[in-house]
Amino acid sequence: MATKQEIKAHLKIALEEIGEIKPWFDRDVNAWIFEHKLYPVGCSGDSSAEVVKKFPRYLKEFITERLKNNLNPRVEKRTVGKGGKREGAGRPKDPNKEEKVRVYLPHDIAKWIKYPETIMHIRSLMRAYPR
Repeated sequence: MATKQEIKAHLKIALEEIGEIKPWFDRDVNAWIFEHKLYPVGCSGDSSAEVVKKFPRYLKEFITERLKNNLNPRVEKRTVGKGGKREGAGRPKDPNKEEKVRVYLPHDIAKWIKYPETIMHIRSLMRAYPR
């Protein structure tokens, strides 16, 4: 269990790390907002002064839960990596694969062609009667 002195000490350190609380107006949500990259706590309000007043309380609640070990591990997890598509990521291209084209055939012919030995016969016919 976290004591009040512990919470107060951690809050003081956190506020020193954050520095001055300078909210900005977000037109998308029509409110004043403040967030900081060091702590996953956000605060919004109708005025800049309201956000400056409310943010330390939100931060205190977060610190309290952190000291009680009530946070989901993902809340403060730092991810590594580049994210998104990277050069060389994914399945490798197989250089030995044959190029393919989708063709729509009548059902009876498609059933007949699906067997591998039939494909060999069709290739021999194609060699016999070139275009």
